[in-house]
Amino acid sequence: MIAVGLLGLLVLRSSNERVVSLGALQERASAYGKLQSRTSFVRELLAENVADDFYKINPGGRPTHQGAPAIRVDEAVADLVARIRPATLQDDLGFVPPAEDEAFLREIRQKSSRLSAVIRKIIRVENGRGDREVSAAQRTTSEQLAIDVNLLARELANRTTASTDDLIAQNASSYVSSRNLFIGAAVGAIVLALLLGFLLSRSLIVPIQRIDARLAGIASGDFSGRVDVTNRDELGALGANVNRMNDELRRLYKELEETSRHKSEFLASMSHELRTPLNAIIGFSQVLRERMFGDINAKQEEYLDDILSSASHLLSLINDVLDLSKVEAGQVELEVAPFSLREALESGVVMVRERATQGGVHVGLAADPDVDVVEGDERRIRQVIFNLLANAVKFTPSGGAVDVTAARVNGEVRISVADTGPGLAPDDQERIFEEFQQAEAGLAQRDGTGLGLALSKRLVELHGGRIWVDSELTKGSTFVFTLPVSPG
Repeated sequence: MIAVGLLGLLVLRSSNERVVSLGALQERASAYGKLQSRTSFVRELLAENVADDFYKINPGGRPTHQGAPAIRVDEAVADLVARIRPATLQDDLGFVPPAEDEAFLREIRQKSSRLSAVIRKIIRVENGRGDREVSAAQRTTSEQLAIDVNLLARELANRTTASTDDLIAQNASSYVSSRNLFIGAAVGAIVLALLLGFLLSRSLIVPIQRIDARLAGIASGDFSGRVDVTNRDELGALGANVNRMNDELRRLYKELEETSRHKSEFLASMSHELRTPLNAIIGFSQVLRERMFGDINAKQEEYLDDILSSASHLLSLINDVLDLSKVEAGQVELEVAPFSLREALESGVVMVRERATQGGVHVGLAADPDVDVVEGDERRIRQVIFNLLANAVKFTPSGGAVDVTAARVNGEVRISVADTGPGLAPDDQERIFEEFQQAEAGLAQRDGTGLGLALSKRLVELHGGRIWVDSELTKGSTFVFTLPVSPG
């Protein structure tokens, strides 16, 4: 922009100088044109008074130039010639003539002075104070001097006019050159601006894209990469901070994984240790409840039922914690084999039917004929089915229904458990698949641990499937999980 501005100033200054020069040339051309007009008029007047037989035919003078006597014409010529000399001087011209013009003006002044002297002699002869033969020769001389002065004035005027025309042409050419130069400079400036803009945007956008990609990797749990930002500005500092954050998060993530592994190992160990005494408590309670060692009274029977119920609930909780810990620790190995999905669904329905009947809930099963044998860990799939059915029966009020369906959809088997319970709020539909999380209905019943759905989700995902819920408050819920179908 500075270069374009300087170029514009130079062009404007050059144009202004040419305009000033053109004004001076036009002023000179005007002055020299007037001078040429006077010399031409003098030449014309003298030409009318010059004739070889003038004094022979008209010894007393003949009328000439529109009827005026010759002496009157000569007197007019003398007056005009007297004005030629001052017209060549700076005062009458109004400007200082250049050196090349001054030579012409000097010669015009010399010849016009001689012409003036000759005309005065001719006038004296015509007044009867000179030799007429001499006057005829002087008239010829005067005409030649008038021609010379006129030629000098014309040459001067023509040179000035030519200079004016040249300067006008130069102005036109300069305009074209300046226009092309400005267009070229503007195009160059635009290209330079685009290039600088591209480089500037690249120096900003590329580091931001790299930082964004690294942050996305960090968000997805990938701490292996680093941001390579060479900028020595705020973006460079930001990239360095992202790298430090990445390293620190990687360290903390490793520590967290190690802690989680230890936690899972501890829970698995403790759950295993707790199941042994619990099984003993349940076993001995059942022996006493069956009166194998004698009769018991009603109060003792009630206490034994409480012991069995609490122990069974605690054992279920311990089993869920143990299974979840094994999954998190990567200690669960699926025993994949073909099994009948229809039989697994029917078994799950049978397991919850007694409780459903007691609660006045109808449980129905509808499986497509082409859904039968699938591949997977049958025990784990039965566990998922039972968890979903148990939850559906538990939260369905009396008079409601639980419907189980199975079908092939888009190359996978889709199993759904629909109930007519209270439904789930949108905020709860993702949260209930996390450990120890329950919806408001589950919290209100004070029953369950919040581990069943979390464990089911991990078991389904271990099989390569998905699990989700479609629900709306007061309109029930439909839990769906999928299993991939092996080709062939």
